[in-house]
Amino acid sequence: MAVVANDGRQQIEYFRWGLVPSWAKDVSIGTKLINARAETVAEKPSFRTAFKRRRCLIPASGFYEWQRNATGNAAKQPYFLRRKDKKPFAFAGLWETWRAPDGSELPTCTIITTKPNALVQQIHDRMAVILREESFRDWIDPSPGTDALLELLTPFPADLMEMIPVSRAVNTPRNDGPELIAPVSVEPGGQPGSRPNVVIPRKSCGPDTDQPTLF
Repeated sequence: MAVVANDGRQQIEYFRWGLVPSWAKDVSIGTKLINARAETVAEKPSFRTAFKRRRCLIPASGFYEWQRNATGNAAKQPYFLRRKDKKPFAFAGLWETWRAPDGSELPTCTIITTKPNALVQQIHDRMAVILREESFRDWIDPSPGTDALLELLTPFPADLMEMIPVSRAVNTPRNDGPELIAPVSVEPGGQPGSRPNVVIPRKSCGPDTDQPTLF
């Protein structure tokens, strides 16, 4: 995951998703810290130091969310969400560098979540914080106080976003390609409609392809 960090350099770095605090005994805690709640991020021991000193922008062109269907079974309908204008955006994130016993370092990050806007609320009770462009500099500036930072952690306007039902092929990590953001037909309640779900073979994506970067 690429992030723009507020460590004075403001450059893009690659981080592992799942925050590992500097005091952690091992990296396993990162699987439980892929998200931080906006309501408690300034207080929770796992996040409060990073919130004060190590905030970052996590660029994306879209993200997936899943809706449990009306029957209540395990199958969920995936949706691809993005800005209506299809411009890239940035999630509000935090980062840490964990040092292993052998001295090696592991940079990690987490995405902050908040209550959903009216669009996302239709399928989920939380959403990642998408920062407005005018807030980028404030978020990675080391100087703002806690109250000013918390005011930035609000739902992105629903009228600026769109939500697209996509194939369940996205549930398999080995699948990759623009087909994973192609619309499919979905009945009310998250049931698949007339278009079948398909398994898309993985495709390589070079620098000249039109493949969107999700995170």
